[in-house]
Amino acid sequence: MNWPPSDYDWPLATHSRQYLAAGHRWHLQILGDGPSLLLLHGAGGAGQSWRHLAPLLAQRWQVVIVDLVGQGFSQAGKPHRFGLPQMAEDLSSLLTRLGCQPAAIIGHSAGAAVALQMVRRDGLQKLTETTKTTPRVVAINPALSAFGGLAGWLFPVLARVLARAPFTAELFSGLAGRPDKVKRLLDATGSRVNQEMCARYLQLIRDRDHVSATLKMMAQWDVAPLLRQLPQIEARTLMLLADNDKTVPPKVGAQAAKLMKHAQVASLAGLGHLAHEEAAPTLLPLIEGFLMTPEQTR
Repeated sequence: MNWPPSDYDWPLATHSRQYLAAGHRWHLQILGDGPSLLLLHGAGGAGQSWRHLAPLLAQRWQVVIVDLVGQGFSQAGKPHRFGLPQMAEDLSSLLTRLGCQPAAIIGHSAGAAVALQMVRRDGLQKLTETTKTTPRVVAINPALSAFGGLAGWLFPVLARVLARAPFTAELFSGLAGRPDKVKRLLDATGSRVNQEMCARYLQLIRDRDHVSATLKMMAQWDVAPLLRQLPQIEARTLMLLADNDKTVPPKVGAQAAKLMKHAQVASLAGLGHLAHEEAAPTLLPLIEGFLMTPEQTR
């Protein structure tokens, strides 16, 4: 999508700006003052998913919301940088360009996987040049499971075909970009869906470039190497797992937490995959409590 939108009807639009880094044109929204928090949305979403939680966090921190490569209002400059390691590396380059060393990275779904990729031991140099402190991670319904069985090879192949096929993204946008179909897609996440949520995702799904970038991300996505390295991650991590998540079962995050040195789990009762959108005030005290707890007492 092009920025600004033609109708200027986009959450937190007054905080939007664009930066060039790592060959991409990034759309960011920066609000608040204090230690920085980096917020990363999930696959197929955009920074708009933080529209309720970000202003609450901004009362205490500086919040940096990023549209992932090619999604939302970010424009991809390189077609082969949609995989997990590449995305994490390019985000770290963006933070260097900004002079931002976040105190924590808050990621939702695939964004949580990107956050954990960024704090792996071999990826920390750019993030910790000055503070020498590993950012904490808040993973909301993290997408940390590899596809098994038939889907293990069929889904990536299918995604690659779709990403390369002419007009695929345009056709998908036309078919899925209907209010009734978008509502069914969102209902399937297990979250309580309202009209505003449907309108935001409808705008995204109707955009060919956004859909194309999402398909490329799916095609290049491989979480298996990250899963193998979870035991080596030193970052203090909070897994926020919604018990009604129909997209990523909460057991995925719970199992990942058991593999990590410094991970804890909190359950989000009655919420679905889009928990941060449907109940931001519920998540706020859990996140703030985690971020403000001194390390020596944990």
